[in-house]
Amino acid sequence: MALQATPYRFHVQLAHVDRGVYQELDVKLARHPSETERFLLLRLLAYCLLFEEGIAFSKGGLSSPDEPPLSVRTLDGMLTTWVEIGQPSAERLHKAAKAAPRVVLFTHADARLLLESFAKEKIHKRELIEAWRLEPAFLDEVAKHVGDRGARLELTVTEGQLFVGIEGETVTGALERLSLA
Repeated sequence: MALQATPYRFHVQLAHVDRGVYQELDVKLARHPSETERFLLLRLLAYCLLFEEGIAFSKGGLSSPDEPPLSVRTLDGMLTTWVEIGQPSAERLHKAAKAAPRVVLFTHADARLLLESFAKEKIHKRELIEAWRLEPAFLDEVAKHVGDRGARLELTVTEGQLFVGIEGETVTGALERLSLA
């Protein structure tokens, strides 16, 4: 019998000062049996950091290899932003850059190793790909306060710093910009 995805629900009070986005979000996502808490939280934070009309998780979740984990589409269904999470292959980023005008990567991987792995590979419009990194320790600290099925949190983003208020605690982390060029 195959393991089922676990549903999570996050109530997020978002104050993204850098982008001028202030929103109350009710985010439902499924945690695939092979997915770590770090990866789940990276997906959640990517959703919040990029929040705009038309943003959505892929319908098949992590089991849809041909779809981005997160995307932004226009009302008529046109793909405008492809969001990758974690450590995608150079081939996958190449495909994403051909499919969407904007590609964004959120990772918690070692930046040096990740960039070295992409250095010799062919990636379409690599200089236009936005890449952001969060420290694994930051994600682990947030994970300590997440319940079995989700949490309520306040996320404030200002000058590249993330402040996550959760269960009476505040966890702080930096959003590091990486260059794939």
